Amino acid sequence: MNLALEAENLVKTYGAVRALDGLSLSIPAGGVFGVLGPNGAGKSTLFRIALGLVRPTSGAARLFGAPAGQTSSLRRVGAMIETPRYPPYLTARDTLKMLALESGAAGADIEYWIERVGLGGAADRKTGGFSVGMKQRLGLAAAFFTRPELVILDEPTSGMDPAGIQEIRALIRDLADKEGVTIILASHQLDEVRRVCDRVAILSKGKLAAEGDVESLTGGRPRLRLTVTPVEAALTVLGAKGEPDGPHAVLADVLRAETPALIRALVEAGVEITEARWREGDLESAYLGALEPKDLADAR
Repeated sequence: MNLALEAENLVKTYGAVRALDGLSLSIPAGGVFGVLGPNGAGKSTLFRIALGLVRPTSGAARLFGAPAGQTSSLRRVGAMIETPRYPPYLTARDTLKMLALESGAAGADIEYWIERVGLGGAADRKTGGFSVGMKQRLGLAAAFFTRPELVILDEPTSGMDPAGIQEIRALIRDLADKEGVTIILASHQLDEVRRVCDRVAILSKGKLAAEGDVESLTGGRPRLRLTVTPVEAALTVLGAKGEPDGPHAVLADVLRAETPALIRALVEAGVEITEARWREGDLESAYLGALEPKDLADAR
């Protein structure tokens, strides 16, 4: 397996604070990998070490098999760590031109990325007047415009409205699925992670608390919840694909394409259906269950 990022028994202390406490994690190349955890769990510290911005107290980090901070590896990586800041007197376009010159990517298609992150109408506005969400969009353009193999994003949709979050989510999936970019995404928004990520790691107090694909962490694929009368008749129709969910509802383990046929079968069996809705995998329960008591209190 090709690995994009590896952490091997990483420890990072700041005085008495232990930001990372023997963290070991392997993130494969390809797809979107989510890193979850409350404030202080070690997410940003892990990224800063991987990018060579800070040195670990002990342990090692590698990008594409090379030691963290090595120039050859960093040229293959784009990143946005926390809220980006730019000279307030520069426009969005001039900011990207400046970054392109500094990174040796003077030929980058800046106009394309300005449009792709949704800043086409604000390209010539000074960044000093940008909202948090607009700065995030500019940070995404700066992370992507060199067309890196790996992009590390720390809270990329912070400050965005629901439409903006959906737009950036689609961009991330498109880059991963169609262009083969590996994306590591840290976020507090569980629904965002569930919708966009293939695999997830949960950090707690600088340690790895849980890791796996989203479906296994959430207990499987979405199921159809039906409020019905009588429950017994519905369970008879469902057979092994059904289970009770309280006194007036059942859960059906069926594919979305099977739903119309199931509804017809229930009606024909004399079952009255008052509500039908999909219950998505519950990443929140997996997340809260993995946290240690102090982190759990902070998360709430």
